[in-house]
Amino acid sequence: MTKAELRRYYLGLRKALPAAAIEARSQKICQHFFNQNWMDGNITVHTFLPILCQNEVNTWPIIHRLWADFPAVRVIASVTDTKAHHLTHYELTPNTVLVENRWGIPEPVSDQSLAIKADSIDIVLVPLLAFDQSGHRVGYGGGFYDRFLANCRPDCLTVGLSLAEPVDPIDGIEQTDIPLAVCITPEQVWFFSK
Repeated sequence: MTKAELRRYYLGLRKALPAAAIEARSQKICQHFFNQNWMDGNITVHTFLPILCQNEVNTWPIIHRLWADFPAVRVIASVTDTKAHHLTHYELTPNTVLVENRWGIPEPVSDQSLAIKADSIDIVLVPLLAFDQSGHRVGYGGGFYDRFLANCRPDCLTVGLSLAEPVDPIDGIEQTDIPLAVCITPEQVWFFSK
């Protein structure tokens, strides 16, 4: 299937899932995430904040556990600049004020001077609609995450979070598409060679 076909199909499939199924699958993804030995020392974890109306993976269980159990870990979230087509990153704390943008994405309200550079991030939790067994992903089509990931360090761990298992190889992969290192589903953790 092409990216456009996969995007349409998985958007429809995901929207048809009941809230209880999204929550149960998100909890399993959270468990798999913390079963890995990634939270070693003072690291910076970037996470997407879920778009509830799109039935995205709920990342809040991961965020709350990072805050509660890993005080040395710095949690980061982004603000979308639609004019410049890029993401700006800010620290996310329990006191961070969030405002939904036009797509329903909660974003931190922060001073531009407090922006965090992409090359200081150690792990990025990546949203997606579908992925294949080579680590290629289909997102919403804006390219925001590919541009962001291109600015991260080569050793930054890119972790996709998916409510569904992988698809057959995705057609139309472009040179600017950044593959994932790992993808976590409710059933298992997939590792890919870069």
